[in-house]
Amino acid sequence: MIKGIRPLLRGSTYSGALFALCGAVVSLPLLPLAMLPALAWRSAPYGAQVVVTLVAWAALVGTVGLARTTRRVLVACARWALKAPLPDPVVMRRRAAPPGTGTNPPVPAPADRLRTPLWLLLHVALGWMGTMVSGLLLLAALTLPLGADAGLSRFGRTVRADGAWSRGVAALVCLLLAAVGCVTVTQALRWLAPRLLGPSPAERLVLAAERERRLAERNRLAHELHDSIGHTLTAATIQAAVAGEVLATDPVAARAALRSIEESARSALEDLDYVLGALREEAAPTAPTRTLADLPELLERLRHAGAVVEPELSGEWAQVNGTLSRAAYRILQEGLTNALRHGAGGPVRVRMAAAPDVLELGVVNRVGPGPGGGAGRRAFPTSGHGLPGLAERVRLLRGEMESGPAGPQQWRLAVRLPVRSSS
Repeated sequence: MIKGIRPLLRGSTYSGALFALCGAVVSLPLLPLAMLPALAWRSAPYGAQVVVTLVAWAALVGTVGLARTTRRVLVACARWALKAPLPDPVVMRRRAAPPGTGTNPPVPAPADRLRTPLWLLLHVALGWMGTMVSGLLLLAALTLPLGADAGLSRFGRTVRADGAWSRGVAALVCLLLAAVGCVTVTQALRWLAPRLLGPSPAERLVLAAERERRLAERNRLAHELHDSIGHTLTAATIQAAVAGEVLATDPVAARAALRSIEESARSALEDLDYVLGALREEAAPTAPTRTLADLPELLERLRHAGAVVEPELSGEWAQVNGTLSRAAYRILQEGLTNALRHGAGGPVRVRMAAAPDVLELGVVNRVGPGPGGGAGRRAFPTSGHGLPGLAERVRLLRGEMESGPAGPQQWRLAVRLPVRSSS
């Protein structure tokens, strides 16, 4: 019983009834236009004139519902008045298929455009029905307590209540029925809203594709942040240790290490500023574009950190397009970061071979005994996301990746990425 009474006490019930009443009132300016066909057909029976007027009125109301602006307004009002979880309408346009997809974006079916006019017709009908029924019941609730002779006459019938007690009970029942009418109209509109104002199947596909695109973009930003900040912190930690050890004996080397820390930190701050700006959906002041052209600078920073780097670079870098070049730089950066973290000293061999159809990347470093790797360096905390993140990046580029031991106390990372001529 409490569950049945609870809707009568909610403010959203009466805001929904007010929303229904607004739909009825807004349709009134169209009534004079709907009466024009009946006025031109004066020889017709009165019943036929009423039917023609109602049909014309419904047609005009439905025509208003075809406008996209009408749907946006109705969705916003239904969210406020009915507390219905409705997303903003999706703008659907017929477009050509994106290159390489082979499928066209979904377009709305012709029946989808009729959902808003149908909602508007039902909204107006429920508004008028609820207004008339609740209005009559409220009028009865106000009229019955006036006196012994008070009564309500409608549609040829008169309802009377004799006695103050009977009149009070009858007025209370009418008031309760008026509230029940508000609940009924509100619940009907709340049930119809997601079915007629909510997204259609084509719009759901567009919303799902947009969510997938945003998730992929955030995933990419997470990879960028992990690669850039992880490498910078690892290199800066090692460089700071080197600077502390040689500060008294070799001030020049210490200053070089500190300058390298400054440059690495500035580069990481640019990456961080860009990623945070993108996550806030704002334009980042500077968009870092680390590509293979920045690889010599990366290797130089590693040398300042005390690492012995042996690069083997071949091929034309200019033939590698921007997206692949950026991804290749991040892959090598992550591989070198892992070599710094888990390596046991010794040279780090970096290989990059750019052929017309494939780009080969490789990092080989020495590791210590045991699963932890670097016995000769300080232990670095790790999230365990480095190699899985690299594998996912390579998979998205349709490449191949191998990682694991390569001989005694050697660890190898090898990646093959297909080269496409389009940028």
